[in-house]
Amino acid sequence: MKYVSTRGRAPVLSFEDAMLAGLARDGGLYVPETVPQMAADDIAALAGLSYEEVAFRVMRPFVDLPDDVFAGLIADAYAGFGHPARAPLVQLAPGHFLLELFHGPTLAFKDFAMQLIGRLFAEAMARKGERITIVGATSGDTGSAAIEAFRGLENVDVFILFPHGRVSEVQRRQMTTPVESNVHALALHGDFDDCQAAVKAMFNDHAFRDAVNLTAVNSINWARVLAQVVYFFTSAVALGAPHRKVSFTVPTGNFGDIFAGYIARRIGLPIDRLVVATNRNDILHRTLATGEHRKEGVEPTISPSMDIQVSSNFERALFDAYGRDGAAVTQLMDELRDNGGFPVSQGALQSLREVFDSGRASEDETGATIRATHAETGELLCPHSAVGVKVAAEHLDPAVPMITLATAHPAKFPDAVEAATGYRPPLPNRMADLYDRPERMTEVANDLTDIQSLIRKRIAS
Repeated sequence: MKYVSTRGRAPVLSFEDAMLAGLARDGGLYVPETVPQMAADDIAALAGLSYEEVAFRVMRPFVDLPDDVFAGLIADAYAGFGHPARAPLVQLAPGHFLLELFHGPTLAFKDFAMQLIGRLFAEAMARKGERITIVGATSGDTGSAAIEAFRGLENVDVFILFPHGRVSEVQRRQMTTPVESNVHALALHGDFDDCQAAVKAMFNDHAFRDAVNLTAVNSINWARVLAQVVYFFTSAVALGAPHRKVSFTVPTGNFGDIFAGYIARRIGLPIDRLVVATNRNDILHRTLATGEHRKEGVEPTISPSMDIQVSSNFERALFDAYGRDGAAVTQLMDELRDNGGFPVSQGALQSLREVFDSGRASEDETGATIRATHAETGELLCPHSAVGVKVAAEHLDPAVPMITLATAHPAKFPDAVEAATGYRPPLPNRMADLYDRPERMTEVANDLTDIQSLIRKRIAS
């Protein structure tokens, strides 16, 4: 399996090299040269298998590791999850199901990818005998998941930029309380888009990139997307796929998780609709509704992990929608950078609409959904999951089961949940002392030169 850049001017790489590169050297994102197909009989054969076995069968065609090594890394990655099903389904209403993706070590869906990536990186570094610098931007959950996956590992330094004052207290503490010296939490004075822009700028500074052996674990990393494909299969098969279609609603800001669903559909999973659910920072919904992809500024919400206007993984969807024309994608991304947006061509928009629907939830609607779901089902939703449930309810089809992704544990956002329900969800016992642990972080200005200088000093010390 080979991987190509969405901008068409970077070297074609193997899975391992694409994973270690993170962002392509032309500024694009790596995608598979071709997407291998899984036959209906092979999908049906996934029924009743463990999550780990399904993960091996779904991901195996995309990777270049020996079978026994890859299977061992998968087993290690999910051994610490707090539910034997790893990603259990809960029924909310007739034809509507919730996929709980918050049973990993940091209580968010990012654990499914990050726990595996940590092991993939460690295996590669041990074999190569190299040291790497991981730099990531987070709107909340990616950072804590990355730190949990890489803390204490030899030959790895982890720098996570998060928007100062714009993540929940639990999210912040999960990043700032690890004691390992290879972990560096950087609170940037700006929003998530500023953090993400700084990371991309560091990758596009090839001298800096090479000097510190830079790599990324954001959802720009193809391995992140690949690992997230698996739970689309486990949940769909549990509801009868491939013998009947299913649909998914995905709360999203950066388009990574729902792009994983798109890849699952390309592999052969019979997905009817993929529904993009956004909060009031609704650039993705507006794009699908109007054909105009244009930034309007980021407004803080109670679902902060979705407070994004530059959805990096949308570039991957555009690459396919524009017939895999790297030059066309480059032009669009230049327009986004220089002019704040671009019109999507009619043909590309039609291609996107054949797969994706969308909707949005206001702050009031998000709170009301948390409250109503708890009253009617006893299920507590985090604000992001509530955005998904609200939008999913508007797209239900009696003939096709709908699965909404619950992306984080409600205890990661206790203030919003308590405001909606009057109940403050407690952290699991293994995290009960989180509020008592000392924090360690560095505030940084939104200045690329300063951030690069800090990284150089830290890895040299």
